[in-house]
Amino acid sequence: MLPADHPSIATPRVGVLLINLGTPDAPDPASVRRYLAEFLSDPRVVEIPRLIWQPILHGVILTTRPKKSAHAYQQVWMTEGSPLAVHTRDTAAALQRAMGQDAVVDWAMRYGNPSIASRLAAMKAQGCERILLAPLYPQYSAATTATALDAAFAAMAKMRWQPAVRSLPPYHDDPAYIEALRLSITQQMAALDFKPDALLASFHGMPERTLHLGDPYHCHAVKTVRLLQEALSLPVHMSFQSRFGRAKWLEPETEATLTRLVKEGVRNIAVVTPGFSADCLETLEEIGLRAKEVFLAEGGEKFAFLPCLNASPEAITLYQRLVGRELSGWVDQRV
Repeated sequence: MLPADHPSIATPRVGVLLINLGTPDAPDPASVRRYLAEFLSDPRVVEIPRLIWQPILHGVILTTRPKKSAHAYQQVWMTEGSPLAVHTRDTAAALQRAMGQDAVVDWAMRYGNPSIASRLAAMKAQGCERILLAPLYPQYSAATTATALDAAFAAMAKMRWQPAVRSLPPYHDDPAYIEALRLSITQQMAALDFKPDALLASFHGMPERTLHLGDPYHCHAVKTVRLLQEALSLPVHMSFQSRFGRAKWLEPETEATLTRLVKEGVRNIAVVTPGFSADCLETLEEIGLRAKEVFLAEGGEKFAFLPCLNASPEAITLYQRLVGRELSGWVDQRV
């Protein structure tokens, strides 16, 4: 027995921390400016020497971009808050229900709130002595997966009593991921009031140099599309969106691809974004609004944006399988 004056110790538990990219706290210029300052100051995201980059960032970019980005956020902001935050929170809650008492499931953002450090501290206070860090990025990139883990390790570097940790590997070619995409896409396409002539998979872009430096993101995305095409038994076109700056980015670019497809006779199209686990500004505004506008302006007739997995039943089955596998030896989760 513990002595009467022994400090309270929480019952040892296992934790799962779902991690997504980040979002401003509100769709206004001040909130967007704070978010962009943190996001674009990450050397994993912008690989330009700080002495060169910081004056540019705090000069023209943070002076002009927040107002424009705030307007874009306002077009997709939900009653409950940022779409990315809402969907990630709902995913964590649904996964918690699916896993029951086997694990504590929480969520965090790499940039903005809730921070990775704050949620790790909260999980540790709940007794989580073993934690699975689960960045929700199917395709590995240093600018997403790696920086999320960097932030988690930096937070733990300040802890005297650290939890044991594992990390979720990329799952771009996992059969459970491809099946979740297949089910989601098939169901959504069946509900459309038109039959698409083509399906386009749009991924977040990366500077081309990241491929040459050893980032596997491009290769992972290509493999996802190949496996998805085999699972759906129909052609799937591929493109990259969200370019920023003057550097050469991965090709082909999404809006240019839509223009080309129209010229090749495609009049009705559906677009899916399999590099995103949850809908956000880049899917809802950039694809659902701007890309649609481009396609229709070029002569297209019907355009459908197919939402991400979000907190759908397909997503929860996928995450329960992925997480259950990585928790082997810590808990026994069978799906």
